[in-house]
Amino acid sequence: MESLDLTKDFDAAKEAFEAYLDEYDRKDDKIHLKIVHTYGVVDDAEEISRRMGLAEEDVQLAKVIGLLHDIGRFEQIKRFDSFEPGTMEHAAYGAQLLFGPEKMIRRFVKDDRFDDLICTAIEKHSDFKLEGITDERTLLHAKLIRDADKLDNCRVKLEEAMETLLGVDEKGAGEGVIAPKVWASCMAKESVLSSDRVSKVDYWVSYIAQYYDINFPETYEIMREHDYVKKIADRVPYALPETQEKMDILVAEMEKYMDERISNGR
Repeated sequence: MESLDLTKDFDAAKEAFEAYLDEYDRKDDKIHLKIVHTYGVVDDAEEISRRMGLAEEDVQLAKVIGLLHDIGRFEQIKRFDSFEPGTMEHAAYGAQLLFGPEKMIRRFVKDDRFDDLICTAIEKHSDFKLEGITDERTLLHAKLIRDADKLDNCRVKLEEAMETLLGVDEKGAGEGVIAPKVWASCMAKESVLSSDRVSKVDYWVSYIAQYYDINFPETYEIMREHDYVKKIADRVPYALPETQEKMDILVAEMEKYMDERISNGR
């Protein structure tokens, strides 16, 4: 099959994406956060895939998926002023928006040969666990967008205002005890279920625990180079000594885990 010139496709998709954003209030803090995040994910998808030595077509395809992965978020923010999954399943909505009867995807990508792959990667990018994909290339890109999404999420957790992220300041984010189910997930080296979170500090802990669900050692390499996990944990002053102690344990365990994954991937 003839290779597509996805470099041109990405440039066209980006132009169409910018036009789509004109339907929303770019000055809204949450909208702005998601615009910056989208382009961060594009850059991270390219960085990870190039470190992996992927073919140029897959690098450009990863960028297109990164550009469109959160398209459902903008309508979620417009309707509900929230990122919470209880208001809208943004990934499923985004896939439906792009690949439903109106085929909005054609605004961004003219060629339809990658439709199934792009749709699946977007639809599953925020699933609690990635399951049910049998096609090897589709699975590769589903994993890539999840890694790139979490990698830029590291930057978001360090740069964005805490009020935008959690509705409280740093002090408020560090109050309370870590719920037993949340801590159990951390010690099992698993992501935290949304329903297990009780306090704001649970949310903050869950933002760190999600980094156990990374697919590629190249992603962990970038995280270690930036010392992301420790910096995120240190952003918040924890009111209780026991919470601080658990955060220190979580950081040490996660950094050990990342180093093992990097070492095993070489």
